Amino acid sequence: MKSIPFIAVEGPIGVGKTSLAGKIASHFQYHLLEEIVEENPFLGKFYDNIEEWSFQTEMFFLCNRYKQLEDTESKYLQNKMPVVSDYHISKNMIFAKRTLKESQLKKYEEIYHILTNDMPKPNIMVYLHASLDTLLNRIRLRGRDVEQNIQASYLQQLSQDYDAFMENFEKENPDIPVLRFNGDHLDFIKREEDLQYMIKQIENHLKKGEVIS
Repeated sequence: MKSIPFIAVEGPIGVGKTSLAGKIASHFQYHLLEEIVEENPFLGKFYDNIEEWSFQTEMFFLCNRYKQLEDTESKYLQNKMPVVSDYHISKNMIFAKRTLKESQLKKYEEIYHILTNDMPKPNIMVYLHASLDTLLNRIRLRGRDVEQNIQASYLQQLSQDYDAFMENFEKENPDIPVLRFNGDHLDFIKREEDLQYMIKQIENHLKKGEVIS
């Protein structure tokens, strides 16, 4: 049975997830689902003091992403309307495991599994990754106030966490292809040929899999 396209774009902070998701959505004429970032009232405090504000920050993201996915499923996927998202909700555990205390993490995991147990899964995962220098430069160029205090060490650890997460995701979801793109070598913003290469890879997987394109 063919399924409705649900493409998730993932990667560390600053790698270009939202920009790429927007271009994919525009090319295929899919609905674009963007995560809520700057509306998180705890985010600026989190980057100033991770230990103090991590639980509040992660809970805000979890609840908002849950609501977004719930709405996306009922309004789009169930009505056979394809979706491109600039995040996957399982990313919450990447950040939670890195920032929460053990006692907090246990409570958070329980809530996470309750909320996400029946959430729709993407049928294609696009993974953008890049070097620390590239990530720091892109964060600087986009100039979000809440991100200016991100420590390089935190970002480096986060990138490593993402790599480990994606390897595990592939093992646990062998039926969901993961398309990996290196942001150091591909600039889909400035070079049209790079964007078309990435789009072509996605098209090939849409045609190859049991997905309605």
